[in-house]
Amino acid sequence: MNRITKLFGIEKPIIQAGMIWCSPWQLASAVSNHGGLGVIGAGSMYPDVLEEHVIKCKNATKMPFAVNLPLLYPDIDQHIETVIKHKVPVVITSAGNPKTWTKILKEAGITVVHVVSSAKFALKSESAGVDAVVAEGFEAGGHNGREETTTLTLIQDVTNKVSIPVIAAGGIATGKSMLAAMVLGADAVQIGSRFVASEESSAHLNFKNRVVQSGEGDTSLTLKEMTPVRMIKNEFYGKLQSAYSENASLEHLKELLGRGRAKKGMFEGDLNEGELEIGQVATYINKIQPASVIMDEVILEYHNTRRQLSSKSFDF
Repeated sequence: MNRITKLFGIEKPIIQAGMIWCSPWQLASAVSNHGGLGVIGAGSMYPDVLEEHVIKCKNATKMPFAVNLPLLYPDIDQHIETVIKHKVPVVITSAGNPKTWTKILKEAGITVVHVVSSAKFALKSESAGVDAVVAEGFEAGGHNGREETTTLTLIQDVTNKVSIPVIAAGGIATGKSMLAAMVLGADAVQIGSRFVASEESSAHLNFKNRVVQSGEGDTSLTLKEMTPVRMIKNEFYGKLQSAYSENASLEHLKELLGRGRAKKGMFEGDLNEGELEIGQVATYINKIQPASVIMDEVILEYHNTRRQLSSKSFDF
């Protein structure tokens, strides 16, 4: 048992990311039932939909689970009411100021975690009273930090500066990368992209197959003028690059992005015009698997790698 497993009341220090359009109750409950912390991604849900997913998750697992709440969500107050009403054990906040809701959530008995992309914001989150932080490097899929700080650099910086538990995220999908993050000082890891390609993910099968087919260099971080996002290069991405080459204004970029691009790509399966958010680790995700199998493979490789390292000599 370490600080994170004790804090959340889970067996394995693996947290499933609350990925927009990909993290329903089916995935959250499957991960929680297999010893990790499953997470419902509320960023793509209307208030009544989130409540439905929370109720179904509670019926599907007796283990702790979490809800990810992007704080910039228009109806965030209603989402807060839902997680308090249904006594969700853990809330992971992101994309906003943690001071706004942390005290209210903690007074309701909820453990609060905030996602950060820099040591500066990790310190601000700690001062806001959160119980832990997710430190996410720029290898991660979806919305990301502007600084482009890699996980290798970020985890060491954050763990050196805060006293609360740190969950490493960004570029982590295997037992080897999990072990590396723990060696750098993380108490646990958050895995997103690999769970996109799980059977329980609500991502469209077209998107899952595109993730499996992805190779090195197929993703890029773009739209830094708005909210930086890592996505698979497709026709929509090509239109963005053309706009950049023509020195497009912020207003034009917003018009080009429009509304519902992520839903179109990840949930509806439009591989050409949709926004296909995924991390760099897609290059070595090569099959769609049940969440339980993903968990087992990560943990097995973690322990096997530890044993292999203990038998090696690193003298020089």
